[in-house]
Amino acid sequence: MVSSLLALPSTFSRLNLVQKSSIFIPFTFKALSLLKFHKQPRLRPFNYPLLHFPSSLNSPEAHFSTSRRPVSSKSFDVDLVVLGIETSCDDTAAAIVRGNGEILSQVVSSQADLLARYGGVAPKMAEEAHSQVIDQVVQDALDKASLTERELSAVAVTIGPGLSLCLRVGVQKARRVAGSFNLPIISVHHMEAHALVARLIEKELQFPFLALLISGGHNLLVLAHDLGHYTQLGTTIDDAIGEAFDKTAKWLGLDMRKSGGPAVEQLAQEGDAESVRFSIPMKQHKDCNFSYAGLKTQVKLAIASRNIDAKVPLSCASSLDRSSRADIAASFQRVAVLHLEERCERAVEWALKIEPSIKHLVVSGGVASNQYVRARLDQVVQKYSLQLVCPPPNLCTDNGVMIAWTGIENFRVGRYDPPPPANDPDDFMYDLRPRWPLGEEYAEGRSEARSLRRARVHPSLSSLVQASLQQQ
Repeated sequence: MVSSLLALPSTFSRLNLVQKSSIFIPFTFKALSLLKFHKQPRLRPFNYPLLHFPSSLNSPEAHFSTSRRPVSSKSFDVDLVVLGIETSCDDTAAAIVRGNGEILSQVVSSQADLLARYGGVAPKMAEEAHSQVIDQVVQDALDKASLTERELSAVAVTIGPGLSLCLRVGVQKARRVAGSFNLPIISVHHMEAHALVARLIEKELQFPFLALLISGGHNLLVLAHDLGHYTQLGTTIDDAIGEAFDKTAKWLGLDMRKSGGPAVEQLAQEGDAESVRFSIPMKQHKDCNFSYAGLKTQVKLAIASRNIDAKVPLSCASSLDRSSRADIAASFQRVAVLHLEERCERAVEWALKIEPSIKHLVVSGGVASNQYVRARLDQVVQKYSLQLVCPPPNLCTDNGVMIAWTGIENFRVGRYDPPPPANDPDDFMYDLRPRWPLGEEYAEGRSEARSLRRARVHPSLSSLVQASLQQQ
């Protein structure tokens, strides 16, 4: 039994589950000035909790071995330096951020050529691309920050949701760095990071707030009550908006090297958004869930009816052909965003009933870089006297800064894990969470249309955090 427990991964403390009978030892923090580089002391936790693992992740006896004791001081924030690693999909990213929000470095290695070649993300190819560059990306982040691993306070890494093959690359690298230099390690939920990076940019952004997280793989409306506590108001029942943008770009023969979203947005500026009458998805469903599969089908049929050949690049298209493609791009974008607007309006109304004090709508994720999306959603929030908060485009797409910052937020409240071994065995089972809900569903938000993608490999982040707090 002991050997089987030892074989389990040293998962990150916010996810570690402790049996009810176990002795709980809270975290304490102590700034240690053992080493000083560049006149900045290295901040490290003084001790770590005992870790225990239940027989099942769904065990009712499970809770986290974490402390909710806030740690906040100016010296703590300046001294805290976290490396963030992100490999959940098709970008290899690393960044180093101070506890006070200062971004010391940010490095992203894009897989644009692979996206163009395969017309989307090919998981095995993406994994190989991550493996080839991860060491250099992390080293570049350290070099640009003029730091070494010994000057770091902790390492934060995405463990889900995302593609398992890709997540593994980042987690392996994070554990190697943390283990080799005796650093705490912090797990990060990819979608929580998209939401929280707005707090790095907008210092006035306090809980609670409403967040719309939109990307190639996700459409999520969540009410953020507190760190680690989220209510899911709506999600996609099939395809996300970013996936719809990517497929539309591919079918229109656009340049995918900068991903489909920017390509469609740019072409749409030349078109007539009223020229093609696409139907707005899910008009009959009065909830906050999304669906883009039907709109994708409408776009494909419109392209076929106009005899547009995707094999002919836009740069080689005739004037008439280019005009047809632009009209489809503009019409698609208008309806895709109208769907967002409708769902956001309802979500704002629901959120104000639950948390009347909310003042902000955060819009983040890759699609939030789209200026048309921002402009339209700004009109929505103005109706309710809310403020729209959008991170800059380089922090909307997947990046290491959002991972490092989310790690900092969790480190402050004691949610981290002790250093892993310097070398994991070849058969080590990493804690990867490719399908990992952020929060529990709002009762009114459950859609009768939701029949797909309901399987949950892991309990939601919010349910795990709340269970741990209740038992402390």
